[in-house]
Amino acid sequence: MSATRKPYPSDVSDEEWALVAPYLTLLREDAGQREHALREVFNGLRYVVRSGCPWRLMPHDLPPWFAVYQQAQRWLAAGCFEQLAEDLRAVLRMA
Repeated sequence: MSATRKPYPSDVSDEEWALVAPYLTLLREDAGQREHALREVFNGLRYVVRSGCPWRLMPHDLPPWFAVYQQAQRWLAAGCFEQLAEDLRAVLRMA
C-alpha cells in the first residue's frame, strides 16, 4: 500500500501478498515499464472485484483504472489465477 493513502478493506494483507505475489510477477519489480507497484495494481483489482464498481469509477488514490485493467488482462492471459487456484486446491487436499 502506498504510504500516502489510507487502506481499503479490500487491500491485500502482507500474508496474502506473500502467497500471491510469486504468481503475479510477470516482470521483475524493478522493470523499466512498471509505472505502478504491483501490489497497488493488485489492490486496485481487488477493490473492483470486492466493490463491484465499474473500472472507470475506481478511487483516484489507486493506480489508474486502465493500468489495473490492462494488468488484470495480462494476468488472465498468462493463466496466473488458474495456477494459483490449482496450487491452493492441492494444498487444501493435503490438509
